Amino acid sequence: MAMFEQANLPEQRNVIGDWALRGGVGLAFVAIGWEKFPAGTDWVGLFQAIGLGQWFRYFTGVVEIVGGLLVLVPRMAAGGLALLALTMLAASLIHIFVLGHPANAVITTAIALALGGFGWSRRDG
Repeated sequence: MAMFEQANLPEQRNVIGDWALRGGVGLAFVAIGWEKFPAGTDWVGLFQAIGLGQWFRYFTGVVEIVGGLLVLVPRMAAGGLALLALTMLAASLIHIFVLGHPANAVITTAIALALGGFGWSRRDG
């Protein structure tokens, strides 16, 4: 009977693997967000093509940095991952409907799904 009782226990999270994944995601998005601030980068042209003005580039950079930092805090990781997943989903929609480059949405959609899946896996812990 003890064997069946153990089957109902929540699965333990691999702490080192979790830190490695969260660290990689968090640092990557902090770096990607930070990249959006300097003038003269490729981001300036992309956000010009979007047509909302450069404030949107700064806003996106801040959202990515905040999301990346939240992912590094264990209790806030699921929220940070959800924020980043929604940001990547928005990027996909912009590629498809605003920029008219649906093939470019494949990568951002895959990232959004991966982030969402990772966030979903953390919903209980």
